[in-house]
Amino acid sequence: GIVDVSQLSIEDAAVFFEQLPKKLNSKEMAIANLILKEISARISFLLNVGLAYLSLDRGADTLSGGEAQRIRLATQIGSGLTGVLYILDEPTTGLHFADVKRLIAVLNRLVDKGNTVVVIEHNLDMIKTADWVIDLGPEGGDKGGKLVAVGTPEEVSKIKGSYTGQYLKKIL
Repeated sequence: GIVDVSQLSIEDAAVFFEQLPKKLNSKEMAIANLILKEISARISFLLNVGLAYLSLDRGADTLSGGEAQRIRLATQIGSGLTGVLYILDEPTTGLHFADVKRLIAVLNRLVDKGNTVVVIEHNLDMIKTADWVIDLGPEGGDKGGKLVAVGTPEEVSKIKGSYTGQYLKKIL
């Protein structure tokens, strides 16, 4: 029933809804076709931002800040808007390496659609894919707040006073 489906993880729900058409007759499929396409698309967006483990019945008040941010991002991806400025604060926090790669791909799709994405981030895999890096520092708190480096990841990697640049140099 509906309760059983709502308790599935997003990953398991994707499998459930993928297999559901095989269990429907032609009349039922005619009715459900558009709804199933919409459900599958929304589940796909959630998978692409690294939320496969969440259950469908999870309350919004139980989500971490990063999870809530990625759900909002998945919603925006589905909206098809262009010309939008997105500002994300550490969206990779708590993500597995494979999920970081998926999130980067999603953000690149937003940019390819004509949007601007600004990301506040410490994850080097995310930073190295940026078009432009603004490195503030040289450290955090009262030892920071100065513009240390600005440019492409490759340009920032050549700036000796940039801690971010030093780490980027190792992975570029």
